[in-house]
Amino acid sequence: MVTFSNRKGYKLNPNTLLYEKVRTPLRHRLIGVLRFLLFSFAVTVLVVWFYTSVLGLELPKTILLRKKNTEWTSKLELMHKRLDAVQNTLWGVAGRDEGIYRNIYGMNQIDPERRYSGFGGVNRYDYLEDMGASTLLKKTIKRVDFLTKAAYVQAVSFDDVFAISRRAGDMASCIPVVLPMNPSSKYRLSSSFGYRRDPMNGRTKFHAGIDFAMDIGTPLYSTGDGIVEKVTFDLRGYGVQVIIDHGFGYRTRYAHLKTALVTEKMRVKRGTLIGESGKTGKSTGPHLHYEVLYRGHAVNPYNYLDFEMETSEYETMVSQASEASGVIPPSKLPGKK
Repeated sequence: MVTFSNRKGYKLNPNTLLYEKVRTPLRHRLIGVLRFLLFSFAVTVLVVWFYTSVLGLELPKTILLRKKNTEWTSKLELMHKRLDAVQNTLWGVAGRDEGIYRNIYGMNQIDPERRYSGFGGVNRYDYLEDMGASTLLKKTIKRVDFLTKAAYVQAVSFDDVFAISRRAGDMASCIPVVLPMNPSSKYRLSSSFGYRRDPMNGRTKFHAGIDFAMDIGTPLYSTGDGIVEKVTFDLRGYGVQVIIDHGFGYRTRYAHLKTALVTEKMRVKRGTLIGESGKTGKSTGPHLHYEVLYRGHAVNPYNYLDFEMETSEYETMVSQASEASGVIPPSKLPGKK
């Protein structure tokens, strides 16, 4: 007969009268471990339920996460206040850029949609939704992107202003201030700037330039340094016309010409021969239609023209311009005296 001892895991061997260790089967040991784990899990769930539902308390980890969330929320709110200061400064710089710097050099204003727009892309911030970011975090990231884009646009604008400012010494020679024909030429001011009765149909219409009545073939000259932007012919409009871009926001138009003696992209000086007067296009008689455009808007050319310039001074200017541009004035053409 086998007798078991009170000592757990041992039994008495009747043959040897010795206590021998009993080996528990592996299956029984695994079942025991599993029972212990299930019991521990059940106790843990019960404790958590009692702690949170009955006592109404938060777990230590929840308290820690809530504290961290509060800290980051405070940091984001502080960042927004700093971004407010950055934005106010940036808008102040942009205002001076538009109202002063770009105006000085006759530069067009930057399109508000370009200056004040953020980064494009419909799905640019989808990753924030996927990661469950808070509304404040999403707002902060979008605002940083917006100000980054605005700062970049402003930096590019300053680069453009700086590039123009380096040519500021040339500005005086680019502004169209001299007559488009020699003061000694026979001409008269036949139509002024502003609203008038259209000579073709009798209707009141805005006249964007001034008209100089003169004989066909009268030499015409550039009123400022610049680059020829267009040389075109319009049968029902301006006829043969030349448009010169003088930079700094200025352009001039010479219309109804008999012929143009310059080509597009050609660089001209003040006094360069650009063509001869005519009556091409929509015209009731031989004349020059002359316009000054500043930043894309027609302005009164009369306010720019120097009608007191001496003929000798004008001819010296023409001579110097012809040497620089290579365009020969009519007085020096073969057969001319």
